[in-house]
Amino acid sequence: MKIAILSDIHDHIWNLNVALKHMEHTHTLLVAGDLCSPFVVNLLARQYTKPIHLVFGNNDGDLYRITQNAAHYGHVKLHGEWMQSDFSEKRVAMNHYPEIAAVAAACGQFDLVVYGHNHHAMQEQSEGRWLVNPGTLMGYDPVANVDVPATYAVYDTATAALSFYEVRGHSIVAFHTRNRA
Repeated sequence: MKIAILSDIHDHIWNLNVALKHMEHTHTLLVAGDLCSPFVVNLLARQYTKPIHLVFGNNDGDLYRITQNAAHYGHVKLHGEWMQSDFSEKRVAMNHYPEIAAVAAACGQFDLVVYGHNHHAMQEQSEGRWLVNPGTLMGYDPVANVDVPATYAVYDTATAALSFYEVRGHSIVAFHTRNRA
């Protein structure tokens, strides 16, 4: 099973549309928060018809409408601020914040822990387990006030391989991350 992983869309529908077209070969989608506007749920659900799992981020302001929109789609599951689930015998956890994700990864109960928030693609592997930030589809770091690559990741449950991709205009290219600092 291939799991597509996104975070920090921040309403950047142009990058989202390009990424979703490239994700057609995946089997499920994880979104680690900061969709931002409720309409992003509709775009995700209409363009990605396989299971979608969402958690809230700190910039998801209209939680009522995000929840309302998600309820219209049987393949979209909104988990609140924390998700843990099994995918093809792999234990997966997801939230928006790196600090919470680091604690979850350290407990050793999960094969994959996903987070977002800081807008930088990162990976860390320990004893075959992954701690992953797919980066931001927005392509911007508001703290440093600089453009960053618009990225996402794909995790293969069969091989435990993790691949990162960058959206460049209308194209997708392989992306190499740095280890988590």
